[in-house]
Amino acid sequence: MPSNRSAVAALRKLEADQAALDQRKQQLEEQAALELGRVILGTGLEAFSKKGLSRVAAELGKLGEEGALRKLVSSAPSSSRSGQTPSE
Repeated sequence: MPSNRSAVAALRKLEADQAALDQRKQQLEEQAALELGRVILGTGLEAFSKKGLSRVAAELGKLGEEGALRKLVSSAPSSSRSGQTPSE
């Protein structure tokens, strides 16, 4: 019978560990949200609606960082480029 008791104890420990991990994950998600919010403030994106910002973020995420930058720079009006190419 000791193996059953140890299995039950192991299960309880695993459940406690999982609860601690869930709590830590929530804390890290909140910290990440604050970090991202600080990056966004002052960029003009704070004027977007939640829905609009979510859509923009999702589309940019699909493109990846380099792909998004390439697409945004290539579609920018030529007057805002100040005569420089993206590689300069």
